[in-house]
Amino acid sequence: MKNIVAVKFNNLSATDLIVDAIYEGGTKGNASDDPLVKLLPVSNQGGFRYVGNILSNSIRAVVLYSSMDDVDWPDFLDEETGIFHYYGDNKKPGRELHDTPRKGNLLLRQAFDNAHSENGDRVKVPPIFVFTKAGKGRDVMFKGLAIPGVESMSSTEDLVAIWKAYAGNRFQNYRAIFTILDIPKIKREWIKDLLKGNVLSLNCPKEWHSWVMGGITLPLKAMRVQEHRSKSEQLPQSKGNETLLKIIKDYFEKDPYQFEKFVAELLKIADKNIASIEVTRPRKDGGRDAVGQYKLRIGKEGILIDFAVEAKCYGLKNSVGVKEMSRLISRLRHRQFGILVTTSYVAEQAYKEIREDRHPILVISGRDVVDILVSKGISTKESLQKLLHSF
Repeated sequence: MKNIVAVKFNNLSATDLIVDAIYEGGTKGNASDDPLVKLLPVSNQGGFRYVGNILSNSIRAVVLYSSMDDVDWPDFLDEETGIFHYYGDNKKPGRELHDTPRKGNLLLRQAFDNAHSENGDRVKVPPIFVFTKAGKGRDVMFKGLAIPGVESMSSTEDLVAIWKAYAGNRFQNYRAIFTILDIPKIKREWIKDLLKGNVLSLNCPKEWHSWVMGGITLPLKAMRVQEHRSKSEQLPQSKGNETLLKIIKDYFEKDPYQFEKFVAELLKIADKNIASIEVTRPRKDGGRDAVGQYKLRIGKEGILIDFAVEAKCYGLKNSVGVKEMSRLISRLRHRQFGILVTTSYVAEQAYKEIREDRHPILVISGRDVVDILVSKGISTKESLQKLLHSF
């Protein structure tokens, strides 16, 4: 990766942690190549890695690691808001929610309970270091220091036990939502302090101190420099998700009207504020595949905003271009916004034009389509085909 700091494997034990820097793995081809072991004295496997004892609620530091490519459990970092979605470690049936080998779900429950306690128990919440797979070998990327919860969510929303089914058996797992704090660098001196149990030392980041002592949350928000997404950002990042998208495209390829119905249901799944959506009649749609109303409400006051939808069932190599986008723009009425949904992606020129000209159009690309479905538990060929057969 260009213009990204990369720290060599032999230097890891003495380095600071810098947001979005890569920490390289070893080259022996075994577990000793794991860079996280050198960065922090944690184990060399699993999503939950920690220093201390969970059963005595005395964890001193936690590493949350994610490959970010698990279709069934889609961890996700919204870099614009600093919000990180992470799934627990009860990923197959056969165990109670907290009875997992590494006790990751128990760790989550303790951390969120302490974060929301009225007794000043935030000091018991261990620093949580988030790392993701960096793409080559065992390389990892540091994404930041996290705290349990989000300011805009209540304590009943940020840690939720969700039901899933596997091979006909139901079980529960946690979906946890964290905030990445606005701390660009973690000093090695603080890591040494907290491993000794001195979390609020002089080397402690002031943002962490402010949260522990006063509950003040300062999230790491990163505004997009480029307002339009690239082709790679619009398409699935894993072969499994590509397969799901191809199944959708093949199923509706010869019946655009049924695809429009699918898109209407997808949008209702994606946003509960869509008050209504109606698919227009084939060949008499006035250039719009569907129309709807979006509910904007604060307290007891609310308004409805009209929107129009354009749906394009394209293959991954066939982009939505200027012509198709212009068609949607020309059909938007005063005080309306548009939604473009495609199983592919929007070409760079078309995407740039709608952003530069400030057209009120929301782009739902192939990657977004799959992400919406996966977030609702539709992550396998079987579950997707069952949904598609209802159209």
